[in-house]
Amino acid sequence: MAGMEDIVNRQKEGAQFVLSGAMLRLAPDEFDIVARLWISDGGNGFRVVGVPHRRCIDGEFFIDRLTVVKDSTLLR
Repeated sequence: MAGMEDIVNRQKEGAQFVLSGAMLRLAPDEFDIVARLWISDGGNGFRVVGVPHRRCIDGEFFIDRLTVVKDSTLLR
């Protein structure tokens, strides 16, 4: 399984790609927490664009997929 850095590093600068809880092997509630941080602050080498995709589990909505753009200015 590829890690977050591997996924981001495979992309060209300015490329738009998707990050999901499933590809990072995170439970829906865990990915939702991390996704909300990325939405507000950006991620390590990417920024969130568009509207996050949400999934309803037992009547509660969780972010399960984000569309992001590689932005090396956000590398930490």
